[in-house]
Amino acid sequence: MSDPQRVERMPEWTRAYRLVNSAFPPISVFEDTLDPEDLELAYAIEALTNDRLRDQVGEIVRVAPEDRVSGTGATVVMAVFTHIGRSSRFSDGSFGVYYCASSIEAAIAETRYHQERFWRATQEASIEITMRSYVNKVVKPMIDVRDRADLHDPNAYGPSQAFAVHQRNANRWGLLYNSVRLPGHECVAAFRPPAVSLPVQGQHFRYIWDGRSQRINCVLKLSPVG
Repeated sequence: MSDPQRVERMPEWTRAYRLVNSAFPPISVFEDTLDPEDLELAYAIEALTNDRLRDQVGEIVRVAPEDRVSGTGATVVMAVFTHIGRSSRFSDGSFGVYYCASSIEAAIAETRYHQERFWRATQEASIEITMRSYVNKVVKPMIDVRDRADLHDPNAYGPSQAFAVHQRNANRWGLLYNSVRLPGHECVAAFRPPAVSLPVQGQHFRYIWDGRSQRINCVLKLSPVG
């Protein structure tokens, strides 16, 4: 099931884009610790005066010591692996995945779809949120599954989750696949933090959800004034 014959390759695109709700700020334990080997010690020291640290940082032990990263931008990468529980295309919820896209348009399309799905399920009234973009690179070879139609079903995630569990258990870096929400673009699902470089912050976007139509009817790019 680990599919040892399947090709591993680097994406042809040199920039990877991810969008995160701006309500989640950078975490000092990840950002200010210079050596990843010191993360557990930094966590223990910070916990002495911060009762909410576990809620903010998550469980560091979920990331193998050799896979931990730190420094400016590390929050965006590490947080998806230390906070788990939500299932997705390539996770059953028992482990984290760093998703990124080959273009900002694909990142918007993917996050817009999933945010709409969540708000429909919760019957959310009209609301707006700000999304912060991050840009980095995929630096490890990914298993190329772009030809696997069964892993790209727009609704059923069972086969893709089962496949991903086996690949992650085999300690693979992640998967290269087609964007399901924006044809012609690609995405990566990274299973380990060092699979991507530390990201830098990019543009901000405003998602406007219309409670009546139950959809995000507008995405605005925010620009600084002055």
